[in-house]
Amino acid sequence: MVSMASSTFFLSFFFLVFCLTVTAKKTYIVHMKYQDKPLSFETHHDWYSSSLQSLSATPADSLLYSYTTSFNGFAASLDPEQAESLRKLESVLGVYEDTVYTLHTTRSPQFLGLEAEFGLWAGHNTQQLEQASRDVIIGVLDTGVWPESKSFDDSDMPRIPSKWRGECESAPDFSPKLCNKKLIGARSFSKGYHMASGGGGIYKKPREFESPRDKDGHGTHTASTAAGSHVANASLLGYASGTARGMANQARVATYKVCWETGCFGSDILAGMDRAIQDGVDVLSISLGGGSAPYYRDTIAIGAFTAIEKGIFVSCSAGNSGPTKATLANVAPWIMTVGAGTLDRDFPAYAVLGNKIRYNGVSLYSGQGMGKKAVGLLYSKDSRSSNLCLPGSLDPALVRGKVVICDRGTNARVEKGEVVRNAGGVGMILANTPVSGEELVADSHLLPAVAVGRKVGDLIREYARSDPNPTAVLVFGGTILNVHPSPVVAAFSSRGPNMVTPQILKPDVIGPGVNILAAWSEAIGPTGLAKDTRKTKFNIMSGTSMSCPHISGLAALIKAARPEWSPSAIKSALMTTAYTQDNTNSSLRDAADGSLSNPWAHGAGHVDPQKALSPGLVYDISTEEYIAFLCSLGYTIDHVKTIVKRPNVTCSTKFKDPGQLNYPSFSVLFGDKRVVRYTRELTNVGPARSIYKVTVNGPSSIGISIRPKTLIFRNVGEKKRYTVTFVAKRGTTSPMARSEFGSIVWGNAQNQVRSPVSFSWTLL
Repeated sequence: MVSMASSTFFLSFFFLVFCLTVTAKKTYIVHMKYQDKPLSFETHHDWYSSSLQSLSATPADSLLYSYTTSFNGFAASLDPEQAESLRKLESVLGVYEDTVYTLHTTRSPQFLGLEAEFGLWAGHNTQQLEQASRDVIIGVLDTGVWPESKSFDDSDMPRIPSKWRGECESAPDFSPKLCNKKLIGARSFSKGYHMASGGGGIYKKPREFESPRDKDGHGTHTASTAAGSHVANASLLGYASGTARGMANQARVATYKVCWETGCFGSDILAGMDRAIQDGVDVLSISLGGGSAPYYRDTIAIGAFTAIEKGIFVSCSAGNSGPTKATLANVAPWIMTVGAGTLDRDFPAYAVLGNKIRYNGVSLYSGQGMGKKAVGLLYSKDSRSSNLCLPGSLDPALVRGKVVICDRGTNARVEKGEVVRNAGGVGMILANTPVSGEELVADSHLLPAVAVGRKVGDLIREYARSDPNPTAVLVFGGTILNVHPSPVVAAFSSRGPNMVTPQILKPDVIGPGVNILAAWSEAIGPTGLAKDTRKTKFNIMSGTSMSCPHISGLAALIKAARPEWSPSAIKSALMTTAYTQDNTNSSLRDAADGSLSNPWAHGAGHVDPQKALSPGLVYDISTEEYIAFLCSLGYTIDHVKTIVKRPNVTCSTKFKDPGQLNYPSFSVLFGDKRVVRYTRELTNVGPARSIYKVTVNGPSSIGISIRPKTLIFRNVGEKKRYTVTFVAKRGTTSPMARSEFGSIVWGNAQNQVRSPVSFSWTLL
């Protein structure tokens, strides 16, 4: 009996230890000294595999990815002890745990001026530009693609560019034949996701197929925003009806599925970038990100560096954590960091209360409605969870047959409506709180629902609290155009300052990112909720995820028009021609509180594609200058090599200050200094014999002087330097926690080359 108990205990203990051993395994990204590969190994992959097998008890399938382009090293499934053993090897530069990134969730072409039938740049018309863009390939790293969408129709498209080396994968739900001359590539990368989700062996299998097919909708939306074909009569259940088209509607699309149910894993993202670079993409569009980290620990920054070195433009979303300051993602200076603004289109809806007051809001609800008869209105006075309409928080006895006021925040907006409907409610007023301010985001709710701003929300909440018999009826107004003012900076758009490198101003620009209509996956309803059985070929979404592919598509157009330009030149063109006034000729405003926006929210401003094609001058940046920038950050040489991937890189040349990078904007951090001086270099991409004069604008507390004040360019391609000195004046009260803003503009009759400037005394 005793021996039986002992053996049972031993078996239980052994099983527990076995489980702990198994579950302790994680994905690690291992940075290797690429040039140290012994001659006895034919490939780096063989060497990496051997390095792993030299560790005790490392299965042969531990090697998940061998990176060949975007990173010198591999990803592997290891326990912490094995990771530590690898760190001790002479040929290993670093071992990092895998990071999880998140997604940053057709009127915009017209709003951006892309439908106009006039020359977009000297000597070329819209048709010529579209033809030129047929050779440009946009790679989209996201949740995959719904290939049957009409947005990927290849009618009248010529054969695939000969430079293309990619392919369409085969999967149980995805035939390579679904690709065509528009959608020319579709791959998936899931080993990091599988490892984190417990894939293989004794683990439960993840629910998602290893397939390029989009089950989420996000990837199809972003890919079609960047380069979708013309689709007539597109709408979301009748809303935003019209022709949908991408920014570069003649460009090719290749999708790389790196995001799965539980997120986007760094090891998969790096593998996707690695493959996209080898496949021959011209633009990379990445609508996802994590928090900010040093560049040598930022998977996207590492992969993007290799991309720009090879002439590939990289556009990334800034994040959806605004209006809180210092919330930016993807801030590396070689990345185009894109914030979000509104379009001049809206979807009005109204809450009519029992006191006969009608309040304005927005909605994409498309069902039967709730009729004209007012019903009871409920706002919970007691519980914060029921105020927020969290799952399980509402009492059906109180809710049944009523319109419920739900505070915005914590859970998804559309989930709140589902919670109300499940409790028997017939309608919802989604009321903003101070965090979301006056920003209105329309959603395709499952029940009649209206979203209202904070001020209106407070009035409705007060009415519901004070009236002994509060009632409401919700009314829906369809789609309206030519909304004023627009654009407005979205409250959710992440804000500066840049906490990784405060001397680089981020975001770079804003683009359309609120209530954007684009193609959608038919595997999921428009809300993404499990109970949403509706199917739609197009959906309306908001987020910097939506603004990013707008800029990716515009970059593709500029690349088609100016194939000789570097990614930095394209970025400069988009930044220096961006506008900072809305359609009422007032300065851009911030949706968070209606106040004036600033460059920490909108960067250089809202993109203007027509002007970006003829910017006059550009701030170009070479790879060597980026290396000098990295060397100025206090990184070890191994950290620099992680990003640069050159075995012989040295920091013999480095900037005294990271702000010396030839960036199209300025971020002046005084710290304990009173004087900051930078030199910039401009390249003439306009006509020969061009003369530019400088105009400065800044706060009274700061002196700005520029030498020389006039730049004369005799030839196309000629480069000229200028030096700007910023002086914090004596005697001004110390604005320690304050920030100020200004601008430097080089102009003539044809062009205004504008750079925003931010001034700070401390980091925050």
